[in-house]
Amino acid sequence: MLSQRATRIKPSPTLAIDSKAKAMKASGIDVINFGVGEPDFDTPEHIKEAAVKAMKDGFTKYTPVGGIDALKDAIIEKFKSDNGLSYNREEIIVSCGAKHSLYNIAQALYGPGDEVIIPSPYWVSYPDQVLLNDATPVIVKTFESDSFMIRPEVLENAVTKKTKALILNSPSNPTGMIYNRETLGKIAELAVKHNFYIISDEIYEKLIYDGARHVSIASLGDEVKGKTLVVNGLSKSHAMTGWRLGYAAGPADIIKAMTNIQSQSTSNPTSITQKAAVEALTGPQDFIDEMLREFDQRRRYIVSELSALDHISCAMPSGAFYAFPNTSRIYGRRYGDKTISSSGDLALYLLEEAKVALVHGQAFGDDDYIRLSYATSLEDIRKGIERIREALSKLEVQG
Repeated sequence: MLSQRATRIKPSPTLAIDSKAKAMKASGIDVINFGVGEPDFDTPEHIKEAAVKAMKDGFTKYTPVGGIDALKDAIIEKFKSDNGLSYNREEIIVSCGAKHSLYNIAQALYGPGDEVIIPSPYWVSYPDQVLLNDATPVIVKTFESDSFMIRPEVLENAVTKKTKALILNSPSNPTGMIYNRETLGKIAELAVKHNFYIISDEIYEKLIYDGARHVSIASLGDEVKGKTLVVNGLSKSHAMTGWRLGYAAGPADIIKAMTNIQSQSTSNPTSITQKAAVEALTGPQDFIDEMLREFDQRRRYIVSELSALDHISCAMPSGAFYAFPNTSRIYGRRYGDKTISSSGDLALYLLEEAKVALVHGQAFGDDDYIRLSYATSLEDIRKGIERIREALSKLEVQG
């Protein structure tokens, strides 16, 4: 018989969509996959060469659980130069991906009776990681008119004596929006006033457009820094999804607890990946600019084309590589004997009818939207949008 915690959660919808799309492709079906948040660029050569050197040098044994000193030092320098944040080695942990870092935080902080505030739309794993650790996710809706930023007064109304943490994601998956400094400052004041932690997921920090600037909430003062766990990694910025390398920074006592937890689960991140990560952080960074220019071209194209579709609107994202169009005006339309009543229905219809894979907004806590990743070729984006346009033209108004 399964444990109660195992029955509380569901598989990751984004990975499930990606698996289904890949299975269809493997069976010979031409599927355009907008489902997964994975750069379609290869890991830069100098990073791969560092991994090869590590293997040839015999760096293939266990390392310290929380990461090698050289990598911790590179992360410390990154925080200092990019974010104006000062940490020491005891305040850094390296894990098997940013998702693993977030899970370690959940294990270290959450427990029965705790509440964790999660603004929606949210990344799919946030609520389930809270549930896995016997705490309660408190979902607070945000709105496109506010650039999907949680209003400070709404946040304060959601805070109770049980509030343990707030999870922030900027730039955001799935919306692509960025929290501005003013809003972050007000949230920081509330965290200090009400004594709750901020889990700041900054994995898309390097993928920002139109001159926007990323601000880490931990940089807004010593008090809020002491209440913040900053999570980041290399999957998105350096096209290293499969390498599984993430890291977190925060108060030393929490980092120590996370390290102890990790010692009983995965032990250290892969030794070879750690050497590659040192090179990723300290070596040439021009690859990021090249990737960002390509993403920007795709971003402008996909948003323009989605906005031109009947009954769909799509705000221009400021970061990450996702378009998050509002599709609610399509609901109620029919195809044959089927009615499109939700984002889930629409996603299934487009997969079956148009052979286009994307993620329904229900997975992110907002049924009015769908998410498309533009981390795929411009050719595929053009082809996919045309397929969507054709499929939507077949829908009929009910009644």
